[in-house]
Amino acid sequence: MKRFLLVVAISTAASALFAGGAARAEDIKLRIASGHPPANTYVNLMQSFFVPEVTKRVAARTKHKVEFIEGYGGAMVKVADTLEGVQSGIIDIGGYNFGFEPSNVPLHAFQVMLPFGTMSPVKSLKIVRAVFDKVPYMSKVLEDKFNQRLISLIADNGYNLGTSFEWNKVADLKGRKLAGAGLNLKWLEYAGATPVQSSLPEAYTSMQTGVYNGWIMFPSGYVNFKLYEVGKYYTEIGFGAITWHALTMNKARFAKLPKEVQDIIIQVGREYEVLTGTVNEENYPKQME
Repeated sequence: MKRFLLVVAISTAASALFAGGAARAEDIKLRIASGHPPANTYVNLMQSFFVPEVTKRVAARTKHKVEFIEGYGGAMVKVADTLEGVQSGIIDIGGYNFGFEPSNVPLHAFQVMLPFGTMSPVKSLKIVRAVFDKVPYMSKVLEDKFNQRLISLIADNGYNLGTSFEWNKVADLKGRKLAGAGLNLKWLEYAGATPVQSSLPEAYTSMQTGVYNGWIMFPSGYVNFKLYEVGKYYTEIGFGAITWHALTMNKARFAKLPKEVQDIIIQVGREYEVLTGTVNEENYPKQME
């Protein structure tokens, strides 16, 4: 009887171990999206770096498998709805601009309130990361109020002004309709320009049809969206390289992931963050040319 019970116990334990091992290996599907298309540098890097690196590292370092369902350019969420999309769980990971959420996260676009700072995306990113690290509220409010975890901060290259008309002095901007992402329109308010809030996906058509006559825009956006075709004047002003985008993940979905997958997402997210600075900095002179 003792031998029989011992055999039963060993058999039960082995079965439990086998079942536990099978349960630990997961096929994980994650929806990642942005209202902006891959013509935006940060979205391009989501597609070309973040997604493949997470997929590759999870496969190589864990028993799990990650499959991303990607939706860029408004396929899953619009530009101004991405924070809410991550919050509600419509998407698991989203890239978006804090500037479109002034009522939800009014402090997170703080750098845009200080134009004429550094034109280096690398330096800009380091400055904003230092602030986020020193002020826990900046990340904590996203978790506590909006159900999402900050994965990466995102830098743009330096902002200048593109227009469909030639101008030589600030007075020439008076009465002109100029577009921006909301908060950066303050930069032109005192120049007498008429501010128009817009987003890059609609920029080409709006400039072409005269909805507005110019854009406060970094050169990567101006080049990649071919805005030079409808606004052939681009004036290098040096408003500054602004870090006011982020990549975030639904907090509840993140918590359900195996610990080793969580660690990989955080690791790749930090590498992606750095790339948004270095890639934009390297591309600036080529795009200006």
